Amino acid sequence: MNKRLINNDILLCDLDAFFASVEQLDNPELKGRPVVVGGDPDSRGVVSTCSYEARQYGVRSAMPMKKALGLCPGAIVLPVNMTRYKEVSEQVIEIFGRFTPDIEQVSIDEAYLAVRAGTGLETARKIRFAVREELGLPLSIGVSINKLLAKIACSLAKPDGIRALYPEDVEKVLWPLPVRFLPGAGPVTERKLNAFGIKTVGELASFPLEALKSIAGSAAAAAELKEYASGRDSRKLELNAGRKSISEEITFSQDIHEKDYILTVLFDLASEVGYRLRSKGLKARTVGLKLKFPDLSIKTRSLTLPEATASDEKIFKSVVDLFTRCCGNPPWRLVGIRASGLERERQLSLIPGGDPGEEKITPVLDMLRQRYGRDAVFRGRRLLLLRKNDFKRN
Repeated sequence: MNKRLINNDILLCDLDAFFASVEQLDNPELKGRPVVVGGDPDSRGVVSTCSYEARQYGVRSAMPMKKALGLCPGAIVLPVNMTRYKEVSEQVIEIFGRFTPDIEQVSIDEAYLAVRAGTGLETARKIRFAVREELGLPLSIGVSINKLLAKIACSLAKPDGIRALYPEDVEKVLWPLPVRFLPGAGPVTERKLNAFGIKTVGELASFPLEALKSIAGSAAAAAELKEYASGRDSRKLELNAGRKSISEEITFSQDIHEKDYILTVLFDLASEVGYRLRSKGLKARTVGLKLKFPDLSIKTRSLTLPEATASDEKIFKSVVDLFTRCCGNPPWRLVGIRASGLERERQLSLIPGGDPGEEKITPVLDMLRQRYGRDAVFRGRRLLLLRKNDFKRN
């Protein structure tokens, strides 16, 4: 067991109505409107996610799309864009990684985090603020000492809130809740428990274990339900191995209107990302661009490359392509680059198959930079940045 995870606070971070929230983020005209993401209503499609505006009409995940539209005729139905959702999910996980290396991502929109004991609530507030400020997404967080109570606290915190639930709160907060709040108490088990008069967690906690075995189906399932009903959970975090991405971004002290200057900044960021990749023996399969505008709206796009790279030039050309296609109207407040889909370098050359000139000069620049710092030597394009000097690296 990882000794770092002993006596830690556990956070369960859950992005609210994730798919729908991303669609509303990318399409501001959808904010405040009932959005339903899922399959084609004409071909037995089902709801994957819906916004809270749609939930007010009774629409729920896994509901047949036709039924959802019957409940909410004015819903905006959108297809699932999993590529985009994965891209945003990776950005959220990257933010989590700034606060702790101990992360168990359990789904595209949900992750457990372990932080130092006693810092859970403070860290949760910082994480929620960062996700809202940088990505514009709502995030609910539950805080406790184990995964079970953190999960239940997160459910109680929704939407877009923070809630702590500790063992001393079990009798007052957990026990009055319906048994469906417990893991393992699905609809079938809940109906069986209700048939025996067990409707709340507290009633389950006081129900005899022997009698519970026939209801739960096995001695192990009954014992687990009893443990959960008492707020106890021995499950450990299954930590995600390895770094998921490398990113660099810059926030300007004043809004930037010139595209040429933005391209110069992107060149500098690409060089930084490339250097960090090479220094760790990594290459990236996907390159992403992040833009923030004066109204604080954020646009992110990514491009999957034919082959993984750690080349400054290839990273730069990719983000230039993305910027040209989705830069929007000036001015810009922030720009950033993100490299993901990381894999270990298996070639002897730092930039296999790249430009011969770059192959020769890049190792020299990396060596000088490692020895004397990033400003000791740089390419001429960066002079514009040094003259203007009106940004801060995030």
